[in-house]
Amino acid sequence: MGKVQSKISFHTSKYRADSSVEETGPVRAVQQHGPAHTDAVTSVAALKPDLCVSGGRDKSVAVCSWRSGAALRRFVGHEREVTKVTSALDSNRIFSASRDKTVMMWELHRTSGPSQHFPGHDLVVTGLAVSPDASQLCTGSRDNTVCKWDTETGECLGRAAISRNLVTHLCWVPGEPYVIQTSEDKTVRIWDSRELQVAHTFPAKQHIQTCCDVSPDGRYCLSSSSGSTGEGGEATLWDLRQTRNRVLEYKGHFQTTTSCVFLPRGPALAPIIATSSYDSTVKVWDRDTGGRG
Repeated sequence: MGKVQSKISFHTSKYRADSSVEETGPVRAVQQHGPAHTDAVTSVAALKPDLCVSGGRDKSVAVCSWRSGAALRRFVGHEREVTKVTSALDSNRIFSASRDKTVMMWELHRTSGPSQHFPGHDLVVTGLAVSPDASQLCTGSRDNTVCKWDTETGECLGRAAISRNLVTHLCWVPGEPYVIQTSEDKTVRIWDSRELQVAHTFPAKQHIQTCCDVSPDGRYCLSSSSGSTGEGGEATLWDLRQTRNRVLEYKGHFQTTTSCVFLPRGPALAPIIATSSYDSTVKVWDRDTGGRG
């Protein structure tokens, strides 16, 4: 895993794509730790309040501590690059998808191999969403299909195919039987997991939809768009409850927005979101006004 190290630093710098440097002022400490992966990290997700899980091009899945930064466990079993990782919060189950067309389930405290396999897709698996109780799993692939699985038995409970629906991301709506899906066909879909049917499709965007996230209260959905040279690259806020309309767009990235997420907040703070992009920036936004923090 590498030696864990830490040091004290009193100033930080922000390095920009044009090689300029911006001093950002004093901070209390910076911690440095040995890498959990030996190649590029492709996906990361929260596991527990103090743990996260990541997947990489080195075909491995790693569990790390948010607090110490140390890698606590590493799982190896995929034959190719890990494309997605996810987990139900406060669960000991971890799910990983790979370019080897399979999905695996790992137990946090199990030292041997995966506890379950989910084969069945014909192309790389690019979407994972697990139910809050971790009993069911939805997967999506570039083979235009979405599948539902029983996590205990590994049985495929349903399979739905839509032409040109190259799945880019999946996420489960908290407290609901619905799964949000983004696609290369520029749409965002809501799936009813009970029958594995499309319950709603939002109006198509102008660019590929790359990622999605759902607010903790299940009221809103975020999606992010591909883009280049200032065209596209926006994130979009959608209403999941009554109108199911587009609420707001967050524009400011100059290239593809690769990820979008609702950030946790205190009771007295305005709700905020974050987006990341190929333009080498991460931006934080006021959810309700679109202003950047």
